[in-house]
Amino acid sequence: MRPELVERVRRRLAEEGTSVQPSAMAEAVRAEIGGVTTHGDMLRALRTVRQELVGLGPLEHLLSDPDVTDVLVSAPDQVWVDGHGGLRHSTVSFADEQAVRRLAQRLALTAGRRLDDAQPYVDGWLPQSCAQRPIRMHAVLPPVAADGTCLSLRVLHHTAYDLVELAERGTFDRPTKSLLEAIVTARLAFLVTGCTGSGKSTLLGALLAAVPAGERIVCVEDAGELRPGHPQFVRLLARQANVEGAGEITLRDLVRQALRMRPDRLVLGEVRGREVVDLLTALNTGHDGGACTVHANSPAEVPARLEALAALGGMDRDALHGQLAAAVQVVLHMRRRSDGGRALEDIGVLRRAGGGVEIVPAWRSGSWTEHRDLLTRALAHRGVGLT
Repeated sequence: MRPELVERVRRRLAEEGTSVQPSAMAEAVRAEIGGVTTHGDMLRALRTVRQELVGLGPLEHLLSDPDVTDVLVSAPDQVWVDGHGGLRHSTVSFADEQAVRRLAQRLALTAGRRLDDAQPYVDGWLPQSCAQRPIRMHAVLPPVAADGTCLSLRVLHHTAYDLVELAERGTFDRPTKSLLEAIVTARLAFLVTGCTGSGKSTLLGALLAAVPAGERIVCVEDAGELRPGHPQFVRLLARQANVEGAGEITLRDLVRQALRMRPDRLVLGEVRGREVVDLLTALNTGHDGGACTVHANSPAEVPARLEALAALGGMDRDALHGQLAAAVQVVLHMRRRSDGGRALEDIGVLRRAGGGVEIVPAWRSGSWTEHRDLLTRALAHRGVGLT
């Protein structure tokens, strides 16, 4: 009777024009259950209705865990969580496939998006009124998702670490902390690369916190994930189109706006498309010390990755390599360990080679490589030495 009870309560609340408040739901549940019922039955029925009508449903307590970064639903009894310790199966389950579908559609509506048979997939951000922290949702309905509705929720954590704290957590050692501080002080432009969940944004935030307080940072993002402890950190957030397809503000739009805001350092939270053209153009107009994150499996693959993204913006390979060589000096590559921890794996330096740009490692897993002099010369050129 669970779906029928929920539907009756939903209809009663709609007919009465009552807001979905705990007291109103309790009255509606009591009226729909009818007859004599135990206090325990009433609480269970109210919990069921609440999970179906408001909030994040049965996933709410998983997403409130500060260690959880992702909640992934691939079937009613297949709810997985990712975070400290890696991916693991949870004890949470849904009544059936329709319960998963209803939650996905309700969350999509909350995010101002459409999810139905005509539009069977969606990507959006849940508002702060729905969750304590920003959550990015993605959902796919059958028959596109062949085995049932798939729902993916990514939690953005606002915990801001500095370089000292990351060293204490084992992301890198103390000597490497001093090297990273030297890169920031020298105003070398850098890319932070890595796979999903490797800690790219965490490292970028810590590096931005190390920027001198007298410098103004203007940051362009899809969501407000970066919140470094810096007194002059200005955030510009992109906006998706509404259900009518209007009102979109892209990262490219915001990069152009950022240039008019007198930035000492221009930062792009993540490069995923043609906005790379605007970023590289900006970094080649005297804006030293800029930064962004890029998804890449290794530093060596970064040029090819950026070639593909720049092509979306109409920039050919030769132009991309020319702009990249002039604008960016360092690549910092993050890796996720098997125990769920994050580590800085490589510090690479860009150099021209064979008519293009290649990235060679100057530092790897705590040790210098034979290309150390490329990085030390880049630092020395900006008047910064290593102790």
